[in-house]
Amino acid sequence: MAETLLALRGLTKIFPVGRHESLRAVRSVDLTLKRGESLGIVGESGCGKSTIARMVAQLTEVTDGQILFEGRDVTRLSRSQRRELWRNVQMVFQDPYSVFSPRMTVGDFLTEGLVHFGIASRSQARDMLPELLGRVELPVELAERLPHQLSGGQQQRVVIARALSIQPKLLILDEATSALDVSVQRQILKLLMRLKDEMDLTMLFIGHDLAVVRSVTDRIAVMYAGQLVEELPGEGLREQASHPYTRRLLDSVFSTGDRGRKQIAIEDLSLIDRGRRMEGCPYQPRCAEAQARCANECPRLRTVGDGHGIACFAREK
Repeated sequence: MAETLLALRGLTKIFPVGRHESLRAVRSVDLTLKRGESLGIVGESGCGKSTIARMVAQLTEVTDGQILFEGRDVTRLSRSQRRELWRNVQMVFQDPYSVFSPRMTVGDFLTEGLVHFGIASRSQARDMLPELLGRVELPVELAERLPHQLSGGQQQRVVIARALSIQPKLLILDEATSALDVSVQRQILKLLMRLKDEMDLTMLFIGHDLAVVRSVTDRIAVMYAGQLVEELPGEGLREQASHPYTRRLLDSVFSTGDRGRKQIAIEDLSLIDRGRRMEGCPYQPRCAEAQARCANECPRLRTVGDGHGIACFAREK
């Protein structure tokens, strides 16, 4: 059995909304991630998946619960301890250009992490540029370019190369391909799969597109309005998915062979309003299988099979 690298225990985040209201963005989430594993968190915009990523990376403060990294709770770290965590946890964001300094060359950007964490001197880091760029299938000539001289796909490859340059133990990708064209997105996903195999990466992949997430992950956690509603293996996803929301997500995945399939009509439902409401199942207003208890009780995730958990009263045996 692989060793657990990351464990979330009752992780909760509540944001104040106005003077007397609050938004529960993440509701008591429990998740584990083993070394060498790739876990995807999928759900609609506003469901809390990016908030989880930012809490794990210590970019957003935790309201309640624990984040155990290598068995150590990292939810309340000093500045120096947080710097140590960032050496081991790197994050790739949706917009690669926002990460760059517009006056910094690609080469300077790539070597900054190596120098900052004391892994290499500046001259040693410059000597590593061919390897760093080659790892993400870019020519070394790009090292002298400025970020605006790169395409979106090239920028994201450089950001990935920088994140991996310091050999982190966990790579978090937050919607890292959603801003790219479909063809470029496919290339980046292939790159990530290759790097995962070659470097034995442990990845936390955040996305809203279930087809994209399952293509690069071993397990998938489905979130809705801050709550984890189902967790299951990526392989055989369509056959095993049970939660009404997961089934709805699967039915909304299109391919070139989906001719004739009707497009799903998503009801006008504010996830923010659902986050303010603390009691009951958050999916209950949309669910065709809702029971009376769903309005007042919030189901907890329970194991129903090997690596398969679901939070749904209608699926209780």
